[in-house]
Amino acid sequence: MSEQASEAGRALAWRDGAFHPDERRLAGECAVAITYGRATHAVMLATPADLEDFAVGFSLSEQVIGTPGEIESIAVVPLEQGVEVRIDLVPERAELYVGRRRMMAGPAGCGLCGAESLETVMRAVTRVEAGLSLAPEEVLAAMASLDRAQRLNAETHGVHGAGFWVKERGLVAAREDVGRHNALDKLIGALARGGIGAEAGIIVMTSRVSLELVQKAAWAGAPILAAMSAPSALAVRVAEEAGLTLVAVARRDGFEVFSHPGRILGAERARLR
Repeated sequence: MSEQASEAGRALAWRDGAFHPDERRLAGECAVAITYGRATHAVMLATPADLEDFAVGFSLSEQVIGTPGEIESIAVVPLEQGVEVRIDLVPERAELYVGRRRMMAGPAGCGLCGAESLETVMRAVTRVEAGLSLAPEEVLAAMASLDRAQRLNAETHGVHGAGFWVKERGLVAAREDVGRHNALDKLIGALARGGIGAEAGIIVMTSRVSLELVQKAAWAGAPILAAMSAPSALAVRVAEEAGLTLVAVARRDGFEVFSHPGRILGAERARLR
């Protein structure tokens, strides 16, 4: 099986009162198995691009490793039925991993399917302490910068995006995937591999906000998570618990702040009136 971020597709398009043959680029999607020491840990449906970043980000956000340096090697191996990302951990971490090994399978759009217990899903959230403050206009600028950086989505109109924006530098990294949680894992991996800490910026996403996105953003240490669509009630509760500023329904004309508004200039005063 060949790895492709997108491929050609054919369709019948209904326009002007009639059907017409049409062609468009379609987002790539395949089964991606994450293995440690050849033992399968997770099988996800993902876009087969930036898989090394995915391997690192997934390993970090799932707390299999504490730092990228605990990965000894990564090999992306195309197979007939998908792609296997083979991760070898350094001996000390590999020994720890054997004690907590589990199997998880999840479709695109669901990062928690197959978790073995309620405790696994509702794990203790990392507390965010970073004191970043942004003006409302900067939040909108960060969201707009992600839109411009989504090359695969411009081509296919079928993938989510996750980006990291810093005041002084603008958008420093962006990743795309058919799964919103995969896009965020790829971004976390790209930041970690580049030695970029998430404490000084805002994570921006094109998706709705669910529990696992809040957990992953908090683990990465990002003080603000902003997304295009609405959050779930559970995501808001966990963001409040984590000390994470959650911005959602972020469009060109504005946004809504659901937790810890003090990092958005003017929001705290408005809330207290």
